Amino acid sequence: MFVPKLYVYTFLGEFVLLYPVYTLLFTDSGLSVAETSSLFVIWSVTGMVLEIPSGAWADAVSRRLLLFLGPLLAGAGFALWVLFPSYWAFALGFVLWGAEGALVSGAFEALAYEELERRGLQSRYAAIMGRAHSIGIAAAASAIALATPVFAIGGYPAVGVASVVACLLCAATALTLPERRPARAASADSDGRYLAVLRAGVAEARTDRNVLEAIVLISVVTAIWGALEEYVPFLAAETGAPRTAVPLLVLAVWVGAAAGGLLAGPARRLSERSFALVLALAALAMAAGALVPHPAGFLLVAGAFGAFQMAGVVADTRLQERVSGGQRATVTSVAGLGTNVVTLAVYTAYGAGSPFLSHGTTFALLILPYVVIALWLARERVAPM
Repeated sequence: MFVPKLYVYTFLGEFVLLYPVYTLLFTDSGLSVAETSSLFVIWSVTGMVLEIPSGAWADAVSRRLLLFLGPLLAGAGFALWVLFPSYWAFALGFVLWGAEGALVSGAFEALAYEELERRGLQSRYAAIMGRAHSIGIAAAASAIALATPVFAIGGYPAVGVASVVACLLCAATALTLPERRPARAASADSDGRYLAVLRAGVAEARTDRNVLEAIVLISVVTAIWGALEEYVPFLAAETGAPRTAVPLLVLAVWVGAAAGGLLAGPARRLSERSFALVLALAALAMAAGALVPHPAGFLLVAGAFGAFQMAGVVADTRLQERVSGGQRATVTSVAGLGTNVVTLAVYTAYGAGSPFLSHGTTFALLILPYVVIALWLARERVAPM
């Protein structure tokens, strides 16, 4: 039952009915665009600051504990938004939500991999995590679909209550996950152990060449397409499609990403150069699809998003296979920090270029790092993954 519990946890973590309407809540509460943007900055910075310290906490104390606390913090933030709709309540909510992301990041992957390893199933990690990512996408899509009727019936309180309940159920699911590790929270030397784990994890991420390469790969592959996903509706509108068709084009991209997650298991067996070729072809497909001034180009865009989703899961698998010692969550959190940094860079570049470039051109230019990564991987002579 371990793997199904991972899937349930992932589903509930993304099944938040506030997702599609929280920006409307901010607007209806009188926030300006600048104030809303500042909230996103608070959210991102919180996650970046807490990413590595929370990973070390997971390694030193308990991964399951952090997986339990994370959804509770997010649920508390969502409750604040609905009960006290004001800028400072929204800001505190984003701090709590950012903390949730940091607590779960690293801890989830570390617990999943080590439990599978204990059962002799570590070779299934890529397939299982790929399915988990696809389930997360399905959960977010379901939440968006359900938010419309729930919001129509009960407004912000209704979607808020539903979101908090999902977080509570997610936290409860975390308590059912196994963790065969000694509890050290009450250790007399817990502070010393925490610092030792933190130093060891950062040192491994910095000095182990194989681990560092995997971290770079995760950061670039995961962050760029993840950031560009936020701009897909603008790209869809630019194709000339009717406004009523834009959601369908966005859905096509989501379907592509979900399919990519399901292909992560077989993709794990690709050789290094084959994997590089997949990245290069996906980048070319993304650029070509984005530059085609017709909705049909979204078939290429959706395929590219699927390939990038698949590549991200494979990169995470490679990292888990290369980490040694008891600081797995810490090292994975270093990769999470790298992903956040690259994501912010993409947002900044997109915003800076938006007054001068079309969305299609911006997509095509920002996808170029994938070609660079593909060329770098093609030169590496290593064994198949």
